[in-house]
Amino acid sequence: MKRDVRILLLGEAQVGKTSLIMALVGEEFPEEVPPRAEEITIPADVTPEKVPTHIVDYSESEQTEDELQEEIAKANVVCVVYDVTKEATIEKIRTKWIPMVNGGVEKGSRIPIILVGNKSDLQVGSSMEVILPIMNQFSEIETCVECSAKNLKNISELFYYAQKAVLHPTAPLYDPEEKQLKPACTRALMRIFNLSDQDNNQILSDDELNYFQKSCFGNPLAPQALEDVKMVVWKNTTDGVQDNGLTLNGFLFLNTLFIQRGRHETTWTILRRFGYDDELELTDDYLYPQFRLPPGCSTELNHLGYQFLQRMFEKHDKDQDGALSPTELQNFFSVFPRVPWGPELYNTVCTTDKGLLSLHGFLCQWTLTAYLDVRRCLEYLGYLGYPILSERDSQTQALTVTREKRIDLEKGQTQRNVFFCKVLGARGAGKSAFLQAFLGRSLAAQQENPGKPSLYTVNTVQVNGQEKYLILCEVSADTEFAKPSDTACDVACFIYDLSNPRSFSYCATVYKALERRGAGSRVLLAAGGPGGCSDRSGRVHALPCADQE
Repeated sequence: MKRDVRILLLGEAQVGKTSLIMALVGEEFPEEVPPRAEEITIPADVTPEKVPTHIVDYSESEQTEDELQEEIAKANVVCVVYDVTKEATIEKIRTKWIPMVNGGVEKGSRIPIILVGNKSDLQVGSSMEVILPIMNQFSEIETCVECSAKNLKNISELFYYAQKAVLHPTAPLYDPEEKQLKPACTRALMRIFNLSDQDNNQILSDDELNYFQKSCFGNPLAPQALEDVKMVVWKNTTDGVQDNGLTLNGFLFLNTLFIQRGRHETTWTILRRFGYDDELELTDDYLYPQFRLPPGCSTELNHLGYQFLQRMFEKHDKDQDGALSPTELQNFFSVFPRVPWGPELYNTVCTTDKGLLSLHGFLCQWTLTAYLDVRRCLEYLGYLGYPILSERDSQTQALTVTREKRIDLEKGQTQRNVFFCKVLGARGAGKSAFLQAFLGRSLAAQQENPGKPSLYTVNTVQVNGQEKYLILCEVSADTEFAKPSDTACDVACFIYDLSNPRSFSYCATVYKALERRGAGSRVLLAAGGPGGCSDRSGRVHALPCADQE
């Protein structure tokens, strides 16, 4: 939402532009009116939307054409003022003022316009009959307000509608010519519906509707109000209400109705609660909340994060078989702009006997994301609606920053739950097979169904009776270890081929390089090749390791 609003008043001479501004500020009709009012700033605390508002007057006799164009370029909304008693000023709206403001501008980028019929005290009846064809011709016209600077009629309403046109614009939401929601608005509302449908049955129950209502507006609906809402939808749609709940079509219809009735702020409140900006994109503030990661520390999901993700898994496990099929996984990612996990997923984590993603594998993949790329993890949790569905300030509350590794080493203890192991070895030593063996896959299974290779695998291990996550990362034999990040890990695991002396020589060379750089990691030596670190069942046999503190 914009941090301030700039309103420009245009119109023919003597229609009362300056009088309207002075009547608003002085709360009385001015006896003496200058040719042009000075720019006025209304503080945020006295405006309905709590946003500072700048009101700018225009005088043809006081300003040049260039100055006028400069003011139009700076304006967020333009009020075109006409005299309700003079049809010539009304005709100029169509022929002069709107073309001047938005001539040549693409439809979606036009400045919103409020038509202001001043001097209503001098006319019996209304000018709306003449104004309606103009409003129908120009879609950027938000509304028309008839007012009187002399009687102070609708003065504050005029500026409220102008402010509203900026803070709750119609253009991104609705196409008045087609009389339907715009595609970007429909996509955003579909995502919001899917997130709010917590049992994933494509219907918002009374409990889900009230949770949604409370999240967006602070209070649930009274039981009768809830029934009234559903009755309106039921009367106006063929499939908006089903099993006494609101369907997606019913949800979209309601928001269309709000907009058509001039209640844009209702839909905008919903969109902004779920993280959207004026262009209907999720904001960086929502997706990437401030998160500090000091050097030497790592990031892990905490119990709140794992609980939320387990809930999301169970929501999308439609057949309740403890695994997500490709279709169920696709549905899980329907609230994302793109599917972030590729086919290498199935060679990164454990899967079921049928090759599906189990809950264990699902949580392992999230653990990997949180450890390797916390910014990406925050983004993904934002797509899933973590702050709204968990009633938290932001996604950062699903994560924990660990203590610096150096301190853990000094104290000889750690509270960390995720550890990082780099797997090194010469080309052909069996690193990839070792990573897959860590997931319990035998050599025969790997050869039968190789899948897309992954440089990472992640699984859980038991350490002193506690379950910890261990990430294995395969390091290319071409790595030169020139940067600190090349050597950073908790454990360095060397794989060599018993049948190839050069394979062990490579390990020795890299080991010495790590030692010179003071990598500070425990080093596990494992033998590959025939009779080496993993047998054909996929079990991993760790050989004695050397500790290097």
